[in-house]
Amino acid sequence: MRDFDCAPDMNTNNYNSKEYRPIQVLSNGMSKAANTKMSPFNIAPDIDSSSSNSNEYSCPTKVPLNGMQYTDVDAESQNFLPDQLGKKKCEAEYSPGSASFGMSVFNLGNAIMGSGILGLSYAMANTGIAMFVILLVAVAIFSLYSVHLLLKTANEGGSLVYEQLGYKAFGIPGKLAASCSITMQNFGAMASYLYIVKYELPIVIKAFLDSNDNSWYTNGDYLVLIVTLGIILPLSLLKNLGYLGYTSGFSLLCMVFFLIVVIYKKFQIPCPLPENFINITENVSQPQVNTTDEECCKPKYFVFNSQTVYAVPILTFAFVCHPAILPMYEELKDRSRKKMQNVANVSFLGMFVMYLLAALFGYLTFNEAVEPELLHTYSKVYNFDVVLLIVRLAVLTAVTLTVPVVLFPIRTSVNHLLGASKDFSWPRHIGITVALLVCVNILVIFVPTIRDIFGFIGASAAAMLIFILPSAFYIKLVKKEPMKSIQKIGATLFLIVGFIVMVGSMALIIVDWIHNAGSSGEHADGH
Repeated sequence: MRDFDCAPDMNTNNYNSKEYRPIQVLSNGMSKAANTKMSPFNIAPDIDSSSSNSNEYSCPTKVPLNGMQYTDVDAESQNFLPDQLGKKKCEAEYSPGSASFGMSVFNLGNAIMGSGILGLSYAMANTGIAMFVILLVAVAIFSLYSVHLLLKTANEGGSLVYEQLGYKAFGIPGKLAASCSITMQNFGAMASYLYIVKYELPIVIKAFLDSNDNSWYTNGDYLVLIVTLGIILPLSLLKNLGYLGYTSGFSLLCMVFFLIVVIYKKFQIPCPLPENFINITENVSQPQVNTTDEECCKPKYFVFNSQTVYAVPILTFAFVCHPAILPMYEELKDRSRKKMQNVANVSFLGMFVMYLLAALFGYLTFNEAVEPELLHTYSKVYNFDVVLLIVRLAVLTAVTLTVPVVLFPIRTSVNHLLGASKDFSWPRHIGITVALLVCVNILVIFVPTIRDIFGFIGASAAAMLIFILPSAFYIKLVKKEPMKSIQKIGATLFLIVGFIVMVGSMALIIVDWIHNAGSSGEHADGH
């Protein structure tokens, strides 16, 4: 949630230039936990690095949320992280991180895992099992290659901040491209979380009230507004959100629990469903999927239809975590580029297995009837189920608490773009927060399905962060390798593939929107 895509010890109040506990909220909006002792910035001597200019490393600003840098430490940043940000001081000596290999693998898994996992079964239903596996393997390998480019570029370019690499490579345009891509990715993650509230909270309320009334308090649009005004807005207005720093671990546990339930329900829900299907909680549900047609229960291996165009964007949305790579590289104990690459390999392999299992068992349960948000599809079968109710409550709690954390880097970026002064201003703080929440609520209420968010953000921001920016930074900053070298040729081809993925996916998605604009929403109805 994910986009859901090292949390600090929030109780520390001691800061000095040599020892502090940084907080990062990474690409999927989750904060990670790892207690670290390090200098504000140093890259380890790396035997794999091609750079010979280790003395030219600059001292960037602190790395806060989502890998987004603060060019100046403004008052809002100081209030959000009062014990993390202090005087800028660059220390030339190497200072190792303290995050172990295992903790780094867990933290990066947190960064990868997000709400994108809920859309993978839908992608499989519209590509077929074989084609989906091919695409999943391809996107995972491309994402790992992108990590390789980022790490090598960081060593060569002397920065562990995504935006700073953009600035060093292309100046202000490069910095803006990185900043806007990260902001778009975060905004999409925030919208996907609110979509989950819109989908799942009405089902939870109906379960507790034991009613199927379509009253206003079971209307998803109203509930999104109520949750935003009653919970998200007050939390977002706080100066310090430190106590929300452990939501990432909780969110990952929710997704693991969700995966277990998806596998379990595959063997509990028959296909086709008998007309008098009654679930084990003895609550009768009027089945709406796979009722009599045995043909629909046969899995398909290759599928192509109008919804197939969303498959690659959904996958890129699910795997994007790249703004988190460099801060984690800095925290890694005895860090080297090879060791960090191994961390990424293990994390991506674990998420690959989870994604494949969730997609496969979700698809085999509902086949062609699976919805863009898998968890909501179970409401077609069960009016009430205790296990699913627990999953929904856990997921709703996680995403609701995560939205304020994801909103912070977006607000900070807007604050900088507006050229705000360093002095903290409550009117400006409140105004930007309210404006962002209004925009995301309008998006969630009027855009018909979470599929469109997965598709648009996956085809634009995620494609930029995975394909285009890392390869462009590598080509520009790694000067020791000639353009005719295998490495540079590979990066150039990767850049071309990125543009093809972004332009092609966006074009096909827009064509699908136009095609369905005048229809009754046959494919657009996400409920």
